[in-house]
Amino acid sequence: MEVGGETKGACSQEPGRLRGARGEPRDAWHSPGPSAVTPSLLTLSLSSRSVNNFLMTGPKAYLIYSSSVAAGAQSGIEECKFQFAWDRWNCPERALQLSSHGGLRSANRETAFVHAISSAGVMYTLTRNCSLGDFDNCGCDDSRNGQLGGQGWLWGGCSDNVGFGEAISKQFVDALETGQDARAAMNLHNNEAGRKAVKGTMKRTCKCHGVSGSCTTQTCWLQLPEFREVGTYLKERYHKALKVDLLQGAGNSAASRGAIAETFSSISKKELVHLEDSPDYCLENKTLGLLGTEGRECLKRGKALSKWEKRSCRRLCGDCGLAVEERRAEMVSSCNCKFHWCCAVRCEQCRKRVTKYFCVRKEKRERSGGGGANRKLKRKL
Repeated sequence: MEVGGETKGACSQEPGRLRGARGEPRDAWHSPGPSAVTPSLLTLSLSSRSVNNFLMTGPKAYLIYSSSVAAGAQSGIEECKFQFAWDRWNCPERALQLSSHGGLRSANRETAFVHAISSAGVMYTLTRNCSLGDFDNCGCDDSRNGQLGGQGWLWGGCSDNVGFGEAISKQFVDALETGQDARAAMNLHNNEAGRKAVKGTMKRTCKCHGVSGSCTTQTCWLQLPEFREVGTYLKERYHKALKVDLLQGAGNSAASRGAIAETFSSISKKELVHLEDSPDYCLENKTLGLLGTEGRECLKRGKALSKWEKRSCRRLCGDCGLAVEERRAEMVSSCNCKFHWCCAVRCEQCRKRVTKYFCVRKEKRERSGGGGANRKLKRKL
């Protein structure tokens, strides 16, 4: 098992106990109760027809995991939108199908990321919900408990059961890929890269044992990281994604399938791979469903902005041949709310001036004189 290698401080969790949402111990093998997630969008990126068909025709046991699969895929898509919020490609809805037979025909690095982060989200959620006790057929991974893990520490406690999450997520997500061509091989490879990312970012947490608070030995177990860490890891892999060049016309013949399998088997499962170059996301392309960057908001100022965010106006506007337009607006929101007996809450209306920046065509900005438009935005809190 691949381990992120980070060791956290002592934890009060005891061996053989399941961990609650914030790390508190929880008795194992209680009835699972309601799932920790809701089946809000089972169809979402997973192509409604293929997922629902799989659930209806697959083993009945898989039905108990469906809400976790849906929530996991949803968390993957939300993470995709976060990671690419200030990129030219910003994870649009059209890109969020995992089945290559459901309309997602591109095979570029963005498609690679969508597959990886969705697969990772499904595995992560299944693993987490297993540790929370939501499934009565899985619990802690104690397979190595009592074994020497390294100098001065032993495996113990309640490790998150990534083996369970990996196995179930693989059967759900990979089942969507029914082809045998290069695109199918690419999608399956990136699905696996997403699962590897979850395993590779897990944290080792330890508890000290010894007389009078000394740390003579330690008991350690593995925990899932925050999912944001998985997303950041995969974004780094996205920037280093490998392009696979195959012979033109490689199809479904036995010889072609053998060549495709051999090519992908030589690439590390941790790497994201793609077959095609990405289009120019600066420009609108109705055929590809691309909106371009005109009209997109960008960031210029802010204490908490990263370097990537601070450069968003140049990336989205300037480098795409667009100008940056400053717009000042007044936001109205409720504030200074007080409870009055009995029984009403009364609030004041607070106004705040904000400045936002948008990408516009240069000729449009010149016609408007380059000034920012004043607008009033009302928002209820």
